[in-house]
Amino acid sequence: MRVRRWADALIALHLDPAVWTFGFDSAKTRAGLCNYHDKRITVSKYLAIRFDDDEIHQVLLHEVAHAIAGMRAAHGPKWQAVARKLGYVGKRTHDGSVADELAPWIGVCPRGHELYRYRKPTRAMSCARCSRRFDPANAIAWRYREVTAAVRRRAASSVAQR
Repeated sequence: MRVRRWADALIALHLDPAVWTFGFDSAKTRAGLCNYHDKRITVSKYLAIRFDDDEIHQVLLHEVAHAIAGMRAAHGPKWQAVARKLGYVGKRTHDGSVADELAPWIGVCPRGHELYRYRKPTRAMSCARCSRRFDPANAIAWRYREVTAAVRRRAASSVAQR
């Protein structure tokens, strides 16, 4: 619930709350989104429960900066200036955890490094941790796992409290 209060407060402070809204989405690797068409800022319900308060606040500042700077600004100088003015100190993208337990494709290299994909891999891949270039000796073996509704519910269960 804190995330919603913070988002609503930032929208009221920096945007028009009669136009812009906040919500949670089901993204598994992306922390936040500024939807210019719908005038809506969203945060991943799966990642919101993994991030600490400061990280969530930074995600919200990042997305509000997008809303203020406009779609054409992307992550360029205009967006960066707005983001800094709001107090954003993060990078262009988050480097926090992702919802690996929701990835239906698990890849393992010969040395045991694991990779997760949310879509079926369509071409051969090798482990980037083992070799910077494609190397068949480090080929990744993919397996599919069923991600049940119960797993999804558990992954999102604490979001209402945030």
